[in-house]
Amino acid sequence: MAEERELILKLGKKITDRIPYKLGMEKLTVNDPEYWGLAGVVTDEMAEVALCMDVRKPITLPKLAKKTKKPEAELEKLLQEMAVVGIIEYNWENPQHEKQYILPMYVPGSAEFMVMNKEQVEKHTEVADFFENMSRLPLEKVTPMVPLGGAGIGMHVIPVEKAIPAAQESADVEHISHWLKKYKDKYAIGQCSCRLQQRVRDEGTGDIEGEWCIGVGDMADFLVQTGRGHYVELDDVLELLERAEKMGYVHQITNIDGEDKIFAICNCAVGVCNALRTSQLFNTPNMSRSAYRAHVTKENCVACGRCVEYCPTGAAKLGQKLCTKNGEITYPKQELPDATKWGPEKWSTDYRDKNQINCYETGTAPCKTACPAHVPVQGYVKMAAEGRYMDALKLIKNENPFPAVCGSICNRRCEDACTRGTIDQAVAIDEIKKFIAEQEMHADKRYIPEIVNHLGTGVDLPQKIAIVGGGPAGLSAAFYCRKMGYPVTVFEKESRPGGMLLNGIPSFRLEKNIIDAEIEVLRQMGVTFKCGVEVGKDVTIQQLREEGFKAFYVAIGAQGGRKAGVPGEDADGVKTGVEFLRSVNLDESTKLSGRTVVVGGGNVAVDVARAALRAGSGEVSMFCLESRDIMPAAKDEVAEAEEEGISVNNSWGPKEILTENGKVKAIVFKKCLSVKDADGRFNPQYDENDLMTVECENVLLSIGQSIVWGDLLKGTKVEIRPNGGAIADPVTYQTAEPDIFVGGDVYTGPRFAIDAIAAGKEGFVSMHRFVNPGQSLTLGRNRREFIELDKNNIDVETFDNAKRQIPGTKAGVAKETFRDLRCTLTEEQIKTEAKRCLGCGASVVDENKCIGCGICTTKCEFDAIHLTRDLPDASRMWKSEDKLKAIAPYALKRQFAIKRNKN
Repeated sequence: MAEERELILKLGKKITDRIPYKLGMEKLTVNDPEYWGLAGVVTDEMAEVALCMDVRKPITLPKLAKKTKKPEAELEKLLQEMAVVGIIEYNWENPQHEKQYILPMYVPGSAEFMVMNKEQVEKHTEVADFFENMSRLPLEKVTPMVPLGGAGIGMHVIPVEKAIPAAQESADVEHISHWLKKYKDKYAIGQCSCRLQQRVRDEGTGDIEGEWCIGVGDMADFLVQTGRGHYVELDDVLELLERAEKMGYVHQITNIDGEDKIFAICNCAVGVCNALRTSQLFNTPNMSRSAYRAHVTKENCVACGRCVEYCPTGAAKLGQKLCTKNGEITYPKQELPDATKWGPEKWSTDYRDKNQINCYETGTAPCKTACPAHVPVQGYVKMAAEGRYMDALKLIKNENPFPAVCGSICNRRCEDACTRGTIDQAVAIDEIKKFIAEQEMHADKRYIPEIVNHLGTGVDLPQKIAIVGGGPAGLSAAFYCRKMGYPVTVFEKESRPGGMLLNGIPSFRLEKNIIDAEIEVLRQMGVTFKCGVEVGKDVTIQQLREEGFKAFYVAIGAQGGRKAGVPGEDADGVKTGVEFLRSVNLDESTKLSGRTVVVGGGNVAVDVARAALRAGSGEVSMFCLESRDIMPAAKDEVAEAEEEGISVNNSWGPKEILTENGKVKAIVFKKCLSVKDADGRFNPQYDENDLMTVECENVLLSIGQSIVWGDLLKGTKVEIRPNGGAIADPVTYQTAEPDIFVGGDVYTGPRFAIDAIAAGKEGFVSMHRFVNPGQSLTLGRNRREFIELDKNNIDVETFDNAKRQIPGTKAGVAKETFRDLRCTLTEEQIKTEAKRCLGCGASVVDENKCIGCGICTTKCEFDAIHLTRDLPDASRMWKSEDKLKAIAPYALKRQFAIKRNKN
C-alpha cells in the first residue's frame, strides 16, 4: 500500500477533469492515477504552492508569494522546478507583459508537460501511464455528448492547407497559415509527448518519437526555458509540416482557449496520439474532426490504395467501381452517437488494428488483390494510358522496387485474376509494367526515392541494418530500409548481388543489365554492398552485432538443388537443375553434348530445359509427375519450350538412372497415377509395371530446391523446420533470436520473385519497429489483406473492344541464343492496351469516420479525392471553462433524438 500524502490527494482532486472526483461524489485514493501520477515527481512543497493557485487562472510571482508566504526569490526558484517537472506552466499574456504562472488541467496540460520531460518519464515510467489514463478516463462518459467543434476539450484537426478548396468559404482558424502569422517569429519545436508516452509503455506503432510538436507564442518560450524544445524559424516549421504530411501525420491545434488562441500545433499519428485516440476509441469523431470531409470522385479513382494506406481513421477503404447485377453496392457507415445510447459496447478498443483494414468485405480490384505485393495495377495502367510513365514508375515502386525484373519473369497472378479475362482476354498488365520499368534502363530517368523520417528529410538514422543475401527479398528489404534512412549493408557471398535473379534465371528470360540497373538504384540511394562475404564463414552475426548492426534480415534463398533419391543419381552427367543454371549464368559458354532429360515440371525445370538446348544439347525432353492440367509451370512457358522442340512428358516419375563406366546411359521412368492423396498432401502413387526407358547422356534434376545454411546461424537461437526452412512469426518474420528476421524462400520455401519482394517489405516494417525501443511489432500494423470482388456478379455495359496487344520479337532463333528476344510493347500498343482495363476498383470514404485531415488528398495522383466544407460548425472553438455551454444544448437535443428513436 502506497503512503498516503494528503497534499498530493488534494492537488489531484483539484486538477482532475473526472466529475465524480472533482465534485466530491467519489473519494480520490492513492490507487487513482490523479494521485500516483503526481506522487513520484511532485514534492509536498510543490503541491502546497500549486494548491494556492486556481486552475487555469494566471497569477504573478508577487501575488503568489503573498498567498504562499514564501520569499519571492525562493518561490521563483521553486516555480521553475515545478515548471520543469511539468505541474505548472507560465506565460506573459497580460498588458504589462509580466511573467505569470498557471496551474493547468491534466490534459492538455500538466500530464502532457510531465511526459515531455524525457529524462523524468524514463525514470518514472508511471508518468506515461498517468498521461494515458488522464487523456481517457475523464472522457469515457462525456464523449457522446460533445458537439461539433470539440466543446473546448483537447485538440482539433486542422486540414492540410493545400487540401482546402479555394472556391469554398473557410474560417481563419481552419488555416495553419493563419496561426503561423498570428504567432509570427515565435516558434519552438519539441518532443511529441504521445509518441514518447507510447514508447515508454511499449505500445508504439512504428511512429517514432521526435520533434513533432510546435509551440507558438509564449508556449515557445516555456518549452525552451524548461528544456522541452528549441527555437526555430518559420522555414523550419514549414519543413516540419511538409514532412509530417509526407509521412501521413495529422495536423492538430490546441482547442481549450477559444477561437483567438492556441499554444501548439501538433503532427499526430493515430496509433499513438491520445487526442486522436479519443475520437477513435469512443467512435465519437466530433471530438477531433475539422469542418471538412473527404469525398471520392469515383470516375477518377483507380483504387491505387494510397488514400487507404494513409487514412488515419480507416475512413477510406477499397471497394469496387463496377456495378453488380443488382446495381451499385451500398457500403456500411460507422454508427454515430447522435441519436443512440452510447457505452462501452459501442467503443472500438482495437481501433488501431481496425483502422488498418484495407477493403470492404465485398472486395475490390482482383489484380491488386492477387498480387503478393498488392501493386496498384489499376493506377499505373491509368498513368500509362495518359503517358505519365515516370509517375507510374514511382507508384509501382511504393510496393515493388523491381518492376523491370518482374516485367521479365513475373508469373502474372494479376492477369490470372483480371476481370477483363471473364469477357475476352486479361489486360496485358505485365507488358505495361515492363514498358514503364524500361525507364530504369536509362541512367538519367531512374527514380531515386527521397529519404524521409522522424529526424528529417535526407537524414540518416543511427541504427545499422544488415541484409544477409542479395536476392529479391533481401534487396527489397534493403530498398525500404534505406528509403526510411537506415544505414543498410547487404552481405552477398557471390561476387555480385542479385541472388537467384542473377544465378538462377537464364538471360533469355531475364537479361543481366535489367538486374544491374535496378540494383544501381539501391546504390544511388546509399545501400552498401559487401560481395564475396559469406556470413557464418567470413564474418559471424555476433561479430556484426559488435560492429553495431541492430537487426538482421536473412534472405539467402533456396540455392541448393534436390536429388531424387534413386539409384544412379551420383553418375557423371547428373546434375541438379539449380547447379546447371548457376554454371550457365556464370559462364554462358557452358556446354552440354548429347541428349538431355530434365526431371521436373515447374518453371525452373522449363528454364533448365531451354538452357540445356542453348548449351548445345542435341535433344531435350522433360518428364514430370503431374498431368498437363496440374503441371506447375506456367502454360505460356511450357508452350515456348515446346515451340523450341523440347518434348514435355507428363505423369512420369524417375525410378532409376542407368549408367555405363560411371556415366549416364539412360533413365527409367515409372507411370505416376496420382501426385497427392485425399488430404492434398504430396504422396505420389505409381504403376510399378508401367515403365519407360529413355536413353540420354545428361540428366538434370529440377524437382525442388534446398536451403544451404552453412554456419550462418551458428551460435543463434534460430530454429529450423524439418524441411530446412526457418521458423518465424507468420506476420513479423521474427525468429527465436529477436534481432534476426527471415524472408523469401528461407521462410516460405521456393516461390516467385514477387513473393520474395513482398516479404522484403514486411521485413522492413518489422525491423523498423524492432530497432526503435517501445514499438510493438504488430499493434496497428497493416496486415495487407485484400479481398477480390465477385467477378460473377458484375454488370459491364460498355468497354473498349480492342484485342489484347502482343509484343513483337527481335531477330534471331530463340533456341540458339541466350539473349531475350521478347520485345516490349510499343507506346501506341501501350495506350491501346491500357484502355482495355475495366477499372474495377475505387476507394470509398465513410463520412462518419472521416475527420477531415486532408492527408488523403496529398497522396492521390488522380484528382479523385477532395475535401468539402460539410461541417462548418466543427470550426467553432470554445474555451475549456465554457465547455458545458457547448455540451448542454447538444446533449439535450441528443436525448430527445434517443427518446424519439426508442418510441
